[in-house]
Amino acid sequence: MAKPVTLVTFVLPVMLGHWGSGATEVRVFAVADDAESHPTLGAALHTLRRTHPKLGRRLCDEHGGIRRHINMFVCGENARRLGGLACALPPGAEVYVMPAL
Repeated sequence: MAKPVTLVTFVLPVMLGHWGSGATEVRVFAVADDAESHPTLGAALHTLRRTHPKLGRRLCDEHGGIRRHINMFVCGENARRLGGLACALPPGAEVYVMPAL
């Protein structure tokens, strides 16, 4: 059985846009670990780090986690409250990236 895949849109603030090839939206695919699970924020960030390495370094620390000064919102909720990197992403998910205040 095939692993579930979803297209994820990272919506970036203007100040991070130049790290994402000048775009304020970056789309990547997130692939689930197995056929029984959902794609996660961690999987989407893994793809983002490979396809946009400069942006990935701004969003993720050296261990692959979300940097402390960055917040990500999935479906209007802070991803840290939804399980962080383990947060399941719905089909066509939008992840809003915001600098922490």
